[in-house]
Amino acid sequence: MSSLNKALIIGNLGDDPKVNYTKEGSPVANISIATSENWKDKNGDKQVTTEWHRVVFFGRLAEIAEQYLKKGSKVFVEGKIQTREWEDETGNKRKTTEVVAREMTMLDSKGSSMDNSSAPSSSSSGSNNNEPESGIPF
Repeated sequence: MSSLNKALIIGNLGDDPKVNYTKEGSPVANISIATSENWKDKNGDKQVTTEWHRVVFFGRLAEIAEQYLKKGSKVFVEGKIQTREWEDETGNKRKTTEVVAREMTMLDSKGSSMDNSSAPSSSSSGSNNNEPESGIPF
């Protein structure tokens, strides 16, 4: 049997996208998405648990994220889970697990949280440029 590495996340951005550029000038956007689970405990009190997910976009998807997403935006992201390691500027080894996005759909209705009403409303895919370059330290 083959394996599957697929992540599907629907949630809200915790902050505006942070965009950096590779040495070759390709955009890379990083976001954090919050997902929440609600339930009632044995006393009937409402409980909420929030998980934060790191998501990275490459190429055209990074450009779309930078242009149209902002803190609070509701998005659907499909991608793969990836863990990477690097050395920070002080020489410490760092490690992170993130979702490398393949597709993204903005779920906010036009005008509700987006300033630009010409934002794409269907899913956008960055399939031709969604692989990270090795050694990206962010």
